[in-house]
Amino acid sequence: MPKRVLIVLNKSYCSSREAHTAATDAAVENSISSIEQEYKYSMTQGDGSIRTLTVDIGGSGIKVMVLDEAGNSLTERSRKETPQPPKPDAVIDVITQLAAGQGEFHRVSVGFPGVVRGGITATAVNLDPDWIGFDLATVLSNRLGKPVRVANDADVQGLGAIAGKGVELVITLGTGFGSALFVEGKLVPNLEMGHHEFRKGETYEEQLGRAALDKGGQKKWNSRLEKAIASLEHLFNYDYLYIGGGETKKITLQLPPNVKIVPNVSGLLGGIALWRD
Repeated sequence: MPKRVLIVLNKSYCSSREAHTAATDAAVENSISSIEQEYKYSMTQGDGSIRTLTVDIGGSGIKVMVLDEAGNSLTERSRKETPQPPKPDAVIDVITQLAAGQGEFHRVSVGFPGVVRGGITATAVNLDPDWIGFDLATVLSNRLGKPVRVANDADVQGLGAIAGKGVELVITLGTGFGSALFVEGKLVPNLEMGHHEFRKGETYEEQLGRAALDKGGQKKWNSRLEKAIASLEHLFNYDYLYIGGGETKKITLQLPPNVKIVPNVSGLLGGIALWRD
């Protein structure tokens, strides 16, 4: 990376002996422009592409990949088991280890399994209570030395899957039950439908999370999923439903025409959208 030089130019100061002239102002503007160009150059590789490390934190695994500015993968996906107990320091250690094997990158996007506000994790049902109120964006940025943005993992998966038209709902089936809602491509953040009551006094996550699948078996789990799809369609009147997550491989039921299974890698590919201001 080229050496960064910070220059502070104060145009407002003028001594009693000197006054700003048009030529001076022009020189200042040229200097500022040069600094901005140097910064932009320092953020890119030789091919001019800003590289984004995307991180998907799950209850059972942590995955990373580097994307170009268009959201195309530049590296192979790397994965490690989520440490147990999944406390912040242990998880960040794993992310750091995975990042070290991904080559050069300039910024970081993180999908986190819980509510996220301003880079701070507010809930973490499938991880550890120590995550509540944890400033993940700042801590990880300090560790990696790069700017970091964090969002709910289902929100990130949805950003990598949706078409951006009408009402689109995303659910993820893994350790828990994630959800994300989009209206004309605009995210309604932190939906967390998984913790709302579904049926028989249990939540969507209690009926469709991995523990329920292991306990009740695949046939019963698919029957519940069919009921969940019908329930969610009546609730949201969505135009399209996308289903992602590691347990989609267990789906055997015939899905309606407006329901689509999306690859698990969408949870990484959607990370580029966090930098589209």
